[in-house]
Amino acid sequence: MVGITYEDFLDLDHDPDDTELVCAFYVEPAADQSPESAASRVASESSNGTWAELQVEGSVTDLSATACGIEEATVAGRADRDGYRVTVAYPDALFEPGNMPQVLSCIAGNILGMKAVDRIRLQDCEWPEPLATSFPGPQFGTGVRTEIFDAGDRPITATVPKPKVGLSTAQHAQIGYEAWTGGLDLLKDDENLTDQDFNPFEDRLTESLAMRDRAEDETGEKKSYLLNVTGAGSEMLERVDMAAEHGCEYVMVDVVTCGWGAVQQVRERCEHHGLAIHAHRAMHAAFDRLPDHGVSMRVVAQIARLCGVDQIHTGTADLGKLANEDTVGINEWLYADLHGLADVLPMASGGLHPGLVPELVDSCGTTIGVQAGGGVHGHPDGTHAGAKALRAAVDAVAAGRDIETAAEETPELATALETWGTETPR
Repeated sequence: MVGITYEDFLDLDHDPDDTELVCAFYVEPAADQSPESAASRVASESSNGTWAELQVEGSVTDLSATACGIEEATVAGRADRDGYRVTVAYPDALFEPGNMPQVLSCIAGNILGMKAVDRIRLQDCEWPEPLATSFPGPQFGTGVRTEIFDAGDRPITATVPKPKVGLSTAQHAQIGYEAWTGGLDLLKDDENLTDQDFNPFEDRLTESLAMRDRAEDETGEKKSYLLNVTGAGSEMLERVDMAAEHGCEYVMVDVVTCGWGAVQQVRERCEHHGLAIHAHRAMHAAFDRLPDHGVSMRVVAQIARLCGVDQIHTGTADLGKLANEDTVGINEWLYADLHGLADVLPMASGGLHPGLVPELVDSCGTTIGVQAGGGVHGHPDGTHAGAKALRAAVDAVAAGRDIETAAEETPELATALETWGTETPR
């Protein structure tokens, strides 16, 4: 008979092998816990431990996680707290291959509510080849710029009709036409626009694509539509099928709110149709906004890449209207090699306008998407002019030109700069 205690989950001499999933946590132990006892409880609860000492008879597969690193650490706003970076290594056999909900139930499940820690945040993961390659990864990734569009080395551009909900189907499609003919690549649904009475899903799909086809004929450029298929299980898959039947190249999914198992289903169906997936991260801040608790946006982006999205919102590098977490570092991870899986195109959005494009590209490079809503439709001369202004700014910066010079050739850009300057809106 073998006794198992919390201490069995702590081994600071353990050197993880290349099959183990290694996770880094920020941990603030509860007042009655040492760093070591808190770390051992994190490893125990997230693998095969329990609060009572176990007496196990016979042979049992060892699926114990190992707390193998403890270092003092601080995060923003918590410098007065005793915080630690805790490293935990998980054996490959603990996980069901290709099942992201199960993986997350292990590494970001009960441990987030343990009394043994006052705060705990999953900050980063090192994904081993056996587990990573059990997921499909993206079909297109950054390749959407050339496989779907002819964008070359410039950022692709997108906009959401404003107001983002409440427009009729005809209004929505007309705004798409004005944006497309103004030079933008993508029309995008808002995250909370699906199949409401004021703008039904199938009507919006068919009327928007009709306007897309008209815009392609007039501009000679490829255009597409980020159609929000988010919904309940089978309904979402039916919407993917409908998008494909009508000739749309993309679907959009609210990946956090619909759940990662649903994202995996959509990825499988989209591969059947050859559709790209645009991931909206609505609700991500419920997990990642607090620097000392939850799950980082870096990890959310990692999960999205493994599950197979092609592009995902990652922030605006401290520009725009939304709080952002290490946009540049997250983007670099999305581009990096991951055991042969395709990369992901980061999308910058939230309070952007043409005057912010130079600073955005300076921070994030050109291998991104640039999405502006109010920064297009709020142009004094309307959506078409706003689209021309954004496209002119993107083209100029991608070509290494300053936008003030470009504005001398494009009156719409000059008006945008006069209206918003180069400052971040609040």
